[in-house]
Amino acid sequence: MASQRRKLGAIGAVAAVLVVVVGFAGWWFLVRDDAPDEASIDAAAETLDQAAGDAGDADGNAAPADGIDGEWAVDTSLGSFDDFSGTWAGYRVEEELANIGASTAVGRTPDVSGTMTVAVGEVTAVDVEVDMTTLQSDNGQRDGQLGGRGLESDRFPTATFRLTSPVTLPEDAGAAGSVSAQATGDLTIHGVTREVTLDLEAEVTEGSAAVVGQAPVKLTDFDIEAPTGFRVLSINDDATFEFQIFFTRG
Repeated sequence: MASQRRKLGAIGAVAAVLVVVVGFAGWWFLVRDDAPDEASIDAAAETLDQAAGDAGDADGNAAPADGIDGEWAVDTSLGSFDDFSGTWAGYRVEEELANIGASTAVGRTPDVSGTMTVAVGEVTAVDVEVDMTTLQSDNGQRDGQLGGRGLESDRFPTATFRLTSPVTLPEDAGAAGSVSAQATGDLTIHGVTREVTLDLEAEVTEGSAAVVGQAPVKLTDFDIEAPTGFRVLSINDDATFEFQIFFTRG
């Protein structure tokens, strides 16, 4: 009997360990938040450095010798979308999932186009367009839903930002190192246009520039009805429009 009790005790201990392991695995794979990091000017600068190295520019961090005035175009050739080291734009929003809890949903697309004009120490014009039909998150089911619900990208396939007030740059803009600024303009999402203020960081190297930033937005301000269902219990009305965009001077 004693031997049998020891065997039963051993079996019970093993079962308890398995319960703990399985429970931890469930938390690790279902509850942990794997949302990608927000855009960082330091990470974007690494892409610029890599591009300069590939081009054989020994002084890749140098400011353009003739200043930064001119016409700049969005460059999608730098970095990679696979690791978010290239140009992209998208959204970040908190959601509540059944049996999982709070989670951060992030969707991004590399399909960004547009131009920027710099003249006499000011950014005088920015026009950027984002293809909302190619947004990708970590959940293909979520991405598919956004075509007909929420962002309704089938009906409203593009989002745009147009600068409405010039951005005065610091006197040392274009020198090695990053600069911070705010840009006010019209953001159009879901067919609705609202004025927003973007918090920006930028870095310029020889012929290329990286601009990262974000702006808080309310989904209801853009007439977006958050899609919910059996799995998604709720989506926060407060979201973030975020981006990392590389420009090359023409």
